[in-house]
Amino acid sequence: MSIQKMKRIRLIGLRSEKEALLDELLRFGKVEVSDYPQAEGDVVVFSTNNYDKTAIPADMLAVNQQKLTAALDILQRYFPEKKKLLDPKPEAPLETFLSNARLNSCLHSATRVIRLDGEIKNWTAKIQELKETQTALQPWMDLDMPLDAEGTEHVCTTLCSLPADAPEADVLSALEYAAPESELIPVSSDKFLRYCVLICHKDEFAAAEDALRNFSYSPMEGLKMSGTAKLNADHIAHEIEFNEVKIERAKAKLMGETAYRAYLQQAWDGLATKLCQAESRSKMLNSESSFAMEGWIAEEDLPELERILGQFIVHAEFEDPEPEEYPDVPVKLKNNILTRCMNMITNMYALPTYDGVDPNPLMAPFFIIFYGMMMADMGYGILMFVGGMLMIRKMKARGGMRDFGELLIWCGISTFLWGAATGGFFGDFIPQALKIINPASTFTMPALFTPLEDTIAILFGSLALGVLQIFTGMVVSVKEKFKDKDFKGALFEEFTWWAILLGAVLAILGIGNAGRIPVLLCVGGLLLVAGCFVNNKGFAKVTSIVGAVYNGVTGYFSDILSYARLMALMLAGSVISQVFNTLGSVTGNILLFVIVSMIGNLLNLALNLLGCYVHDLRLQCLEFFKRFYKEGGKPFRPLDVQTKYYNVTERE
Repeated sequence: MSIQKMKRIRLIGLRSEKEALLDELLRFGKVEVSDYPQAEGDVVVFSTNNYDKTAIPADMLAVNQQKLTAALDILQRYFPEKKKLLDPKPEAPLETFLSNARLNSCLHSATRVIRLDGEIKNWTAKIQELKETQTALQPWMDLDMPLDAEGTEHVCTTLCSLPADAPEADVLSALEYAAPESELIPVSSDKFLRYCVLICHKDEFAAAEDALRNFSYSPMEGLKMSGTAKLNADHIAHEIEFNEVKIERAKAKLMGETAYRAYLQQAWDGLATKLCQAESRSKMLNSESSFAMEGWIAEEDLPELERILGQFIVHAEFEDPEPEEYPDVPVKLKNNILTRCMNMITNMYALPTYDGVDPNPLMAPFFIIFYGMMMADMGYGILMFVGGMLMIRKMKARGGMRDFGELLIWCGISTFLWGAATGGFFGDFIPQALKIINPASTFTMPALFTPLEDTIAILFGSLALGVLQIFTGMVVSVKEKFKDKDFKGALFEEFTWWAILLGAVLAILGIGNAGRIPVLLCVGGLLLVAGCFVNNKGFAKVTSIVGAVYNGVTGYFSDILSYARLMALMLAGSVISQVFNTLGSVTGNILLFVIVSMIGNLLNLALNLLGCYVHDLRLQCLEFFKRFYKEGGKPFRPLDVQTKYYNVTERE
């Protein structure tokens, strides 16, 4: 598989047919519309002005979509959609997302939903405010006087509070000394405060407050209400009840709007699609009677595009991009059923450049083998395979989710095969279970090797796989350098280190020596020195030799050693599963054993699913890709249906 060859499209057509052509390109879903270039000095025939006033402006589409988003979020918050875990997205025909038939009614529904939510929020805030006032009134419920009573012509009355631990005798003594014509009447108390009514002569009010402030006196100025506390509390309770009724009525109306939820979702997907269309439209140039468009299409899809364009009055040209244009050419990877699941990894890292190498077919076998080796359990492999199949068959996953499902399937198969080789089925679940049922059982799972007994062999096998992948990357690098006619780079980099590494192995094995001199290792050393002399100037010719040896030896050694993680994760997963099986077997009860073992193994599976993915990804991105990968490709983004809530019915 490889990076698909792209063709540039340039066409001019009638303005009256532009929208119809855009609809056809949207249905086709394989053409990317790009900005149309205009060189300086060109006669201005086309402009970015949109002469077609029937098209809805992009800013209006965005505003409408935001309104639908807000309405759907509100409905989801109050009345969440009930969906089963593996339920697929509903499907709708393409015309549903291109039609404006229900848009206005959906926008009216969204407006009602947003208005009702605003009313509910206002009433909820009012209830909260009333409840806070109700709480503030609670200590004064036994006070049989109006809360806003201010006394008489000569007497002041004030509601106040003092700390519960303030010495009552000291408070009264200080008050009597400062204001003899005063009285502090207790009303109620709680864990923190004592609530009182201060009554005193107006001439002594200031002195009374000064005396009480020494005991953290605080006047209750927020309770200036007419009537008693009980009367106000009853009124507030009725008002809260009234607002709660209004909220329930508003929620009932909101529930009625849930009948339109599917239409709102379809309208949202339709607006997302029309926004994509509007973005493509904005990249076209227009005149009063015609339009000009530039874009990209995969060469293999060109015949179908020509058939579509045959329905319109257009002049179209197709051409290959020039090498200097490669950075701007969108990249579309062509993969088969085995390698397309690697798209999620490639997209996570970076797409290759248009003139680079598609890493998916090179990476797929290594990634799948490495992942299975780290998991290495038949039970885990079966669960992964079933999970992937459910995602694809039951959930009908598409796009990135389908890639993930297929990756689970392939890695599940690899995990099962490695598990069969190591005799792992949820660790040592079967031997432990049989031993509980029959203590005399000596059954063991057949295995070619086991992580606990053949650790060193597995370590060397891991390093050997690492060497194989690194050498594969070097082979691809040599191929690319030959394509670019960089023969010197290939000789002094890959060929040099192949000679050194292979020569070192042969020297250790005593093969290929002339007497005691390892010939191939010497050839590699001479190439290394020659490369330093050729690629450097002056005294750097000498000093660079030390750096080349150090960086090369430590670099290749550390890269190969990184693959020891394959053995480490295999060993860790095996030990953890066996630990949980042992904990379950301690109970001596087969039912408890199964429960403890399954809980532990599911936890181990969950941890390893992520852990193995991260470590496998690291090996690909850091140890493999750096040998040959040229990242920085521009993703191919065709004009296509954009959906979030619905899947488009499969096109013919």
